[in-house]
Amino acid sequence: MHPTGDDVTSREVTSSPVSRRRRWLIVVLVIVLLVVLVRGIFFETFTVPTGSMEPGLRPGDQIVVWKIGEDHVHRGEVIVFNATDAFGLAAGDSSNAVVRAIRSAGDAIGIRTDQTDYVKRVIGLPGDKIVVGHDGVLTVNGHAVKEPYLPAGMKASKVPLRVVVQPGCLFVMGDNRPASDDSRNHLGSPGGGCVPIGDVIGKVVLRYWPIGSWERLRS
Repeated sequence: MHPTGDDVTSREVTSSPVSRRRRWLIVVLVIVLLVVLVRGIFFETFTVPTGSMEPGLRPGDQIVVWKIGEDHVHRGEVIVFNATDAFGLAAGDSSNAVVRAIRSAGDAIGIRTDQTDYVKRVIGLPGDKIVVGHDGVLTVNGHAVKEPYLPAGMKASKVPLRVVVQPGCLFVMGDNRPASDDSRNHLGSPGGGCVPIGDVIGKVVLRYWPIGSWERLRS
C-alpha cells in the first residue's frame, strides 16, 4: 500500500528544520539544567580575589571548590569559607528584598554572590594546639609541620602565637603569611579567629584558569 499525499506531508512536517531545532533546544536546556543542578549540589567555582594564597594561587585565578561534609576537612587542605562570623565581616546590605532574592538564587545554583568568601589553608582542627615560636616554626600538637607551599625562606608567622582550636572550628592561614588576613588577625575576636566548620563551603580541588596554570591542588 502506497502512502497517501497526506501521509507524506505529515512526515515532512514532523522532520522539518523547525521541529529539529526545537528538539535540539529542549536537549540543550535539559543539559544546562542538569549542569546547574550538579554544580549547585556538588561543586562551585570561584575567582581568587587577593594574593594571600600566593605563590600557589594568584589574584584572578579560577578555582573549582568541591563541597564537603563536616567530617571531611583535613589539615593542609585549601578551603573556601564564609568569613562573616569568623572574622566579624559585614555581610552587606540585605534589607532590600530584591538583593536578598538575587543572593539566594545565586547560592542555590552554585554562583557565589557574596564578597565575604575567603580562601585559606587549614592549619588546625578542633582541639589542636597550635604554636609558632620566635623561631617561626609551626607545631601542631607538639609536632613540627613542614610547609612546602610557603615561599622560600618564609616563616610560619612573624608573630609568635599559641592557640587551642575551639570545638567545631578550624584555624586557618594564608600561604602568603605577611599579606594574609586570617585566623591570626582575629585572635581577640569573640570567635578567637577560628572558622566554624559549618561555614566551610568546600575544599579547592582544581585551578582551571589561566589555562597554562591548570593543575589539581594538593595538601
